[in-house]
Amino acid sequence: MNKRWIIKASDPRLQKELSDALGIHPILAQLLINRQITTIEGARRFLTADLSMLHNPFLLTDMDKAVERIQRAQSNNEKILIYGDYDVDGVTSSALLRRLLKRLGITAVNYIPHRMEEGYGLNCGIVEFAKSLNVHLIITVDCGINAFGPIEAIHRAGMDVIIIDHHEPDAEKIPQALAVIDPKRSDCLYPFKNLSAVGLVAKLAQALLGFVPEEDLDLVAIGTVADVVALRCENRIFVKKGLPLIERSQKHGLQALLEVAKIAGKKMKPYYIGFILGPRLNAAGRMDSATVALDLLLSEDPMQAAVLAKSLEEHNQSRQKMQNAVVEEALSIIENQEGLKDQQIIVVHKEGWHKGVLGIVASRIVEKYYRPTIVISIEDGMGTGSARSIEGFHLHEALTSCAGSLENYGGHQRAAGLRLRQENIDQFRQAINDFAREVFKDQELVPTLNIDCEIPLSSVDLPMVELIESMEPHGEGNPVPIFCSRRLTVKSSPVVLGRDTLKFWISDGGKTYSAVGFGMGTMKDKVKMGSQLDLAYSLGIDDWNKAPLVQLIIKDIRTVNG
Repeated sequence: MNKRWIIKASDPRLQKELSDALGIHPILAQLLINRQITTIEGARRFLTADLSMLHNPFLLTDMDKAVERIQRAQSNNEKILIYGDYDVDGVTSSALLRRLLKRLGITAVNYIPHRMEEGYGLNCGIVEFAKSLNVHLIITVDCGINAFGPIEAIHRAGMDVIIIDHHEPDAEKIPQALAVIDPKRSDCLYPFKNLSAVGLVAKLAQALLGFVPEEDLDLVAIGTVADVVALRCENRIFVKKGLPLIERSQKHGLQALLEVAKIAGKKMKPYYIGFILGPRLNAAGRMDSATVALDLLLSEDPMQAAVLAKSLEEHNQSRQKMQNAVVEEALSIIENQEGLKDQQIIVVHKEGWHKGVLGIVASRIVEKYYRPTIVISIEDGMGTGSARSIEGFHLHEALTSCAGSLENYGGHQRAAGLRLRQENIDQFRQAINDFAREVFKDQELVPTLNIDCEIPLSSVDLPMVELIESMEPHGEGNPVPIFCSRRLTVKSSPVVLGRDTLKFWISDGGKTYSAVGFGMGTMKDKVKMGSQLDLAYSLGIDDWNKAPLVQLIIKDIRTVNG
């Protein structure tokens, strides 16, 4: 699909101000400006990203209440039940909180609901389980902000609840828990609203201990990256400090996971979390019970960790097969059901699809059609759906506008989950498309490519690549910088290498570099020896069996007419 290039406007005045004040290259200053980092202090914080820059955790509403109740549990030798979600953020949050409570000498028990049998979030069934363990305090992580009924049931049973969640509250209401730690609640003045759940547990650790345990920043980094929250402010600090700790983690579970994933010894990057570690940790909860992933992260036995990591690998392989089958069926329905792929919001459903892969399938459909997509599995007349969005469309707001068609829903701007009755699917499809027409109006739904700077290819060199590396870690909210250069001449015949990788050499007459496009083999016909191209690219290093050389990582190709 052709992309619309959006080249960000430069700001020479602010560039110079940041460059002079911080002693940084003007291009680096412009890249910071492009990411809405426009003050000297903000730029300094971004580039330094030190743990000393973390905000006071007691600025989070109810943090003082949570700390007081946990300290009381410590004094009274109470047992605490940790109730977590089954995704990576929920599992790492659960593991981090368990380790924190153990450090305080508090006995804790973990509970993660079964995705297929219990569904998302806190449920009333936990009351009897907690009673059987003589628990008087339940702490939810990565869920609970909209669990009004279950929390009332817990209160009636004489137990306290602390909610630690980062999802959007329902219509500005919050449950009547003893403490509700959620920066998105309307009365919370915390200066950073986009922490993941594991980041909030790290803030709880900071409040209880006076610091965030450095040896546990590996868990914080994994959960933060996997939950695709913006890598800015405190998230950036957690991830920047946590990534190297994953490489040398002393946790047997992480060591075993790196081994089975075949990335042990590699320099850790957000990519490895998002596409290799995260899917494996998620696979247990998608295919069976996420308890396997939690047990792995908490394992103190290397042999047990190896067995659990192998189990996750097998779950991941099963997930891939199941996912591919559902993607194929969903695409067939979309292509063959009249008008479905032309709607602004694609809503596709079928009886019996595995609930654990719906979100991934929705993402694949978004990639193909560039439409917000909701994939629904029907079972006994009830539909369970996962939704994924595109830039500029807020899913939670859209679902709120259709609440009358839904049994329940939750999520945020880019991802959400929902339940509805089968007979309401057509009504829901109509309602959410009506909402989308107002949002998009006459906007053409084509993917955009945001380009940081248009530069001459001759300005690219190894020191410039090092500038880019100073902005790592890259990810949501801090994308890899993309540049474009015009009227470049192709200096070699293009070749397609393994995994559909396109490669050729390109020059502006001053400098010549190799360019590679991963998964772009189909664009080979656009590239002809001696022809001219406009190229959008990021910068990388090719150091395969030789001294490091700059390499262009192709993002898009445009042929130059005439």
